[in-house]
Amino acid sequence: MAIHLTDDAAADALLTDNPLALLIGMLLDQQVAMETAFAGPLKIQERVGAIDARTIAGADPEEFAAAFKQTPAVHRFPGSMAARVQSLCQALIDDWDGDAAAIWTAGEPDGATVLKRLKALPGFGEQKARIFLALLGKQCGFDGSGWREASAPYGEPGSHRSVADITSPETLLLVREAKRAAKAAAKR
Repeated sequence: MAIHLTDDAAADALLTDNPLALLIGMLLDQQVAMETAFAGPLKIQERVGAIDARTIAGADPEEFAAAFKQTPAVHRFPGSMAARVQSLCQALIDDWDGDAAAIWTAGEPDGATVLKRLKALPGFGEQKARIFLALLGKQCGFDGSGWREASAPYGEPGSHRSVADITSPETLLLVREAKRAAKAAAKR
């Protein structure tokens, strides 16, 4: 299934074809618009030459941060997010031989196992891990048993809570509206 998160065909193709790009997009998805976050991997690839864990982890930190700062910036906090991306890539090398997809494919894991693996990654707390697990289940063909329960409430069928539910410009609007409503309810 093709990913449609950015409204940029090249960025979406990279997210669809490269599991590390999708994982980095999720890491970047904080304090910026979703489209900006998930377009980040394409900017990194264009500026660094690859979306590969070894290339990114091995890059000089100052040069990698400079690539994040080029206009348009990869993220509104380019320095700290560049460091987080490099930390994520180093963890993938250390624990998964640089293969992001192994997190959800190695050993035919169930949903709870993938959630645990995601939460062990730098920059992936409980909520981000659950959202990414829901994205894997809803859009990337992950069918490990219990994935919906492990990703709750984001794995719920027909919901519009997160990036896991965005498949078109229309569903992007539905997710944005649901987020606005949740924020308004939390303020009350």
